[in-house]
Amino acid sequence: MNFELTKEQAMIKKMVRNFAENVIKPRAIEIDKTAKFPLDIFEQMGELGLLGIPFPEQYGGSGGDTISYAIAVEEIGRVCGSTGLSYAAAVSLGASPIYYFGTEEQKETFLQPLAAGSALGSFGLTEPNAGSDAAGTKTTAVADGDDYIINGEKCFITNANYAKTIIVTAVTGKDERGKNIISAIIVPTDTEGVTTKSNYDKMGVRGSDTAEIVLDHVRVPKKNLLGDPDKGFKQFLHTLDGGRISIGALGLGIAQGSLEKALEYAKERKQFGKSISNFQAIQFKLADMAMEVELARNMVHKAAWLKDRGKPFTKEAAFAKLYATETAFRSANQAIQILGGYGYMREYEVERYLRDAKLLEIGEGTSEIQRLVIARQLGC
Repeated sequence: MNFELTKEQAMIKKMVRNFAENVIKPRAIEIDKTAKFPLDIFEQMGELGLLGIPFPEQYGGSGGDTISYAIAVEEIGRVCGSTGLSYAAAVSLGASPIYYFGTEEQKETFLQPLAAGSALGSFGLTEPNAGSDAAGTKTTAVADGDDYIINGEKCFITNANYAKTIIVTAVTGKDERGKNIISAIIVPTDTEGVTTKSNYDKMGVRGSDTAEIVLDHVRVPKKNLLGDPDKGFKQFLHTLDGGRISIGALGLGIAQGSLEKALEYAKERKQFGKSISNFQAIQFKLADMAMEVELARNMVHKAAWLKDRGKPFTKEAAFAKLYATETAFRSANQAIQILGGYGYMREYEVERYLRDAKLLEIGEGTSEIQRLVIARQLGC
């Protein structure tokens, strides 16, 4: 395997890093403090083509690969976890399912504005009583002539307040064994009966929009059904596999940012007449952080590489998501320890990295779910 980035991947890395450093980083503390979604930043990201990296040019995308997209998520997450999360959710959850499973008409109507960066998308899976148990979905979509009528509630949905479309999972019937058939349906957010609201005061990723969705007799045409009506559950499992690569990349970015902050501080901070980077206790912390960050990067890139080549990647995506997100939390925690009292202060940013990292061990499948996925892939 060639570990070098291609010319195109290196160009994307440089472009996104420059944008992150010059546009996002100066506002990262403000975004967290005010808990305000930076819509203007996403408009600029759309103009740069970042929201369409993994999609073909014919659908308004940039024609890049999954590795390039993972690099972009890492670079944004390195300076702002909130922006990184909303970016990852918009691409991996809001747009990718339409690319994977949509008809040509759906791609032209719904995917194109998302990939071109002129609109944001969202994915409505989680419900008040259906988190890790996604099969426990209670939202229903009942056929009525050429339409579906959707009723239900979704919670903790990223980008929903700013999305043009939401892909909603809903029970559309029963199979021959009497189990619920869960399908995915594209719902424009301006449809009558769709209400989004945000009453959450979050610990971290505070600038990423998180909303509740109420669907009250929402009528959408049957042609908005995404993919095979009987395979909706398998479809969103495939979607989550891809999403786990991006959340792993986001964890990687937070871990890298934590390492950089800790290393910079350790070289500058003097105690007992010398920089604390000369103390073995600090060196060992930094060495462990650097090792884990690089191992996480290798796993994220491997999962993305497998996906790009059409090979099975479920297990590797779970590896990447699990290891990279837990690495993010450990690295941020160690960074705080290295900075000492300063690490506890907002202006030094590592306390934000810790708060942001925690969600990554929960969303897109908890760490416990990742271990379950891995065990099943091993044949347990």
